[in-house]
Amino acid sequence: MSRIPAGVVGVGKLGAEHARLLATSDAFALEGVHDRSAERAKTVADTWSVPAFPEAETLLDRVEAVVIAVPTPAHHEVATAAIRAGCHALVEKPLAASLAEADEILALAEEKGVVLGVGHVERFNGILLAADPWLDRPRFIESLRMAPFQPRGADTTVILDLMIHDIDLVLTLTEAPLADVRAVGVPVISPRIDLANARLSFEDGTVANITASRVALKAIRKLRLFQRSGYFSLDLAAGTGHHYRRRDPQTVTEITGVEAMVEHMPLEARGGEALARELAAFADAIAGRPSRLVSGRAGREALEVAIRITREIEEFVHVVAQDS
Repeated sequence: MSRIPAGVVGVGKLGAEHARLLATSDAFALEGVHDRSAERAKTVADTWSVPAFPEAETLLDRVEAVVIAVPTPAHHEVATAAIRAGCHALVEKPLAASLAEADEILALAEEKGVVLGVGHVERFNGILLAADPWLDRPRFIESLRMAPFQPRGADTTVILDLMIHDIDLVLTLTEAPLADVRAVGVPVISPRIDLANARLSFEDGTVANITASRVALKAIRKLRLFQRSGYFSLDLAAGTGHHYRRRDPQTVTEITGVEAMVEHMPLEARGGEALARELAAFADAIAGRPSRLVSGRAGREALEVAIRITREIEEFVHVVAQDS
């Protein structure tokens, strides 16, 4: 099978990882990279013995697929250019800076008949994949995502920077329509929201409580899921977890404590890198095979909820400021 000619536009920290994986992939052939920093582009290009293109358009003319890992405000410009060039595109989350821009990207991808994916890489987290066989419509979801402050993410809010990962996971785990959003948050270091909490309620009664901070002392990524058959405690960063599954009441002869009613199943993450699994799903989608790739439509849905949360918090911050 011939490899798909591919490139990366934007080779900062994450884009450089994409370049590494594309260069060593069996499905893709890395043909080159582009970045607004010529020095950064050259460093990554030299590492993998490929050209660093001064103009993104020249790279797009050479490839069939592209990973877009530029800052969020530039997603629309680069994604539409890639799609017009006939490239399949994997756009890092969030899909765009606004719903209007996201809708233009979606419409253009449909018109051109190219694959459009969004880089919600947590869907490919090994511990989530390990838990997947036992997941059964969780009714209460609690996520905690905390990270030290990084200036490179300060061009947007913590909702679009970090929380959107968990928004996408919640929407994936919940089939019912969203009924209500309640959120609070504050700027701490940057002028934008650095700490946020959102409570999402769904029409079937499911509730998700999501907290994200980018002003923590250490990184934490944890997810807890409660469903009728049991409870999951997952550490997305460490790749470990626990599944406490309710035993069949007919098999319990004597109730002596919670241990008699609940079976403990330790979970360990599947091997390999989540980002590599995401790129493999991108290749599957391009080839027309069944794929777990996060679609452009799903990326748009996560963005819509993220923007709704942001507006709710901005209103809260405004009210607090008036009362001060």
